[in-house]
Amino acid sequence: MIRFLAIVLAALPAFGADREWTQFRGPDSNPVAEGQTLPERWSKTENVEWSTAIPGRGWSSPIVSGGRVFLTTAVTEGESKKPQAGTEYSNEYAAELVKQGLSQKEVLDRVMARDMEMPHEVMLHYFLYCLDIKTGGVLWKKEFHAGRPPGGRHRKNSFTSETPVTDGKAVYVYIANLGLWAFDLKGKQLWHTTLDMHPIYLDFGTGGSPVLTGSQLIVLSDNQNRQFVASFDKRTGKQLWRTSRELGPQGEGQMRSGWTTPYVWTHSLRTELVTVGPRTAISYDLEGKELWRLTGISDGPVPSPFAYDGLLYVNGGRGKPLYAIRAGADGDISLPKGDRANEFVVWSETRGGTYLPTPVAYRGALYALTETGILSRLDARTGKITYRSRLDTDAGTFTSSPWAYGGNVFCLNEEGKTFVVAAGETFKVRGVNPLDEMAQATPAISGDRLLLRTESRLYSIRRRTPL
Repeated sequence: MIRFLAIVLAALPAFGADREWTQFRGPDSNPVAEGQTLPERWSKTENVEWSTAIPGRGWSSPIVSGGRVFLTTAVTEGESKKPQAGTEYSNEYAAELVKQGLSQKEVLDRVMARDMEMPHEVMLHYFLYCLDIKTGGVLWKKEFHAGRPPGGRHRKNSFTSETPVTDGKAVYVYIANLGLWAFDLKGKQLWHTTLDMHPIYLDFGTGGSPVLTGSQLIVLSDNQNRQFVASFDKRTGKQLWRTSRELGPQGEGQMRSGWTTPYVWTHSLRTELVTVGPRTAISYDLEGKELWRLTGISDGPVPSPFAYDGLLYVNGGRGKPLYAIRAGADGDISLPKGDRANEFVVWSETRGGTYLPTPVAYRGALYALTETGILSRLDARTGKITYRSRLDTDAGTFTSSPWAYGGNVFCLNEEGKTFVVAAGETFKVRGVNPLDEMAQATPAISGDRLLLRTESRLYSIRRRTPL
């Protein structure tokens, strides 16, 4: 998802009109736009340029190149388990069953039967869609795989949660434990590389997206069996290198899976590949050699690393710190218990980690959103918390990462409501924009358009001049 960026561009906090949204969370892995007239308000009818039905289900984000929008979906033959908003309902159901006196095996079997969808239950058709950004019309769609999925999914997840990436010449699709595909912009398949299947914790499904740097297409696979980061030649699909990782607690039943997207960090000293995995963040050079590592990460991390204004931000996950790291780190830079900084860790905030959404950096601050709708504003240079406030007493739950433009920070909940929060030191909710359908994908921004995906549709949100 991440393109090789010149150093001067990597340091910029926003992107210009000529930079396209070619990867998950945008060109800098920090979803921010400035200099565009983007809407603050919308609904299913207000400020909607177009909306297009997308069959099947997928929580991959849209990407944009050359006036075209790309996204993936998986269509199920017959019935499929419907997603449900919320982050704790499986745990709550398990707790109820324990109270009823059921054995651990009986509890697990019932939770799996209700909330997990296993490979033997479904036949899937995987599609890559290409839409005209001006009209929403489908220019082409390509079925790139059909069959049973390589692993199961929690019903809140999808079988196509990995966001594609493009270099403007080809679109690269990654489905963890299944394969890599490359298509030209007209939909012709250029190559396909099969990937081995490795189990994910409790069959929760997958989610981390690929990144690009130069001629390399890089994927991260933190799983229960054989964790690795690997590079492939984007022109041929041939593997260039693979580095094994042994992260997370050992033993049967321990969580060793991760759902993060790697980040290519280009700064004045070098270009490095930053990854966050179970209990440990590791940075590599572009040949897969480890540069540094940092412990203090959750067992099953989801938020992805990114850089802003010269610092790298690593989210430790729920119950763990948020870290700011300066360039040039080497070796083990982990913090001893009780310490909050060292030579390379500029600051850490013990209350800064979040479970699902990745923070956004905007106008000198980090905005970190919890899955329960608590938004924190931190000074990007010092880590000082300016506020920590709940969006609403009934805000719902959040998976999508926040984004920012026009002096506002936008927080999309799983029911399709976007809370509009004024950027700045004072917490203020300016409005709520409903779309009345489940949403978990992080939106894309292209010029004066916001591309927002719900469970069944892709919306182009664009300011419409009043008549």
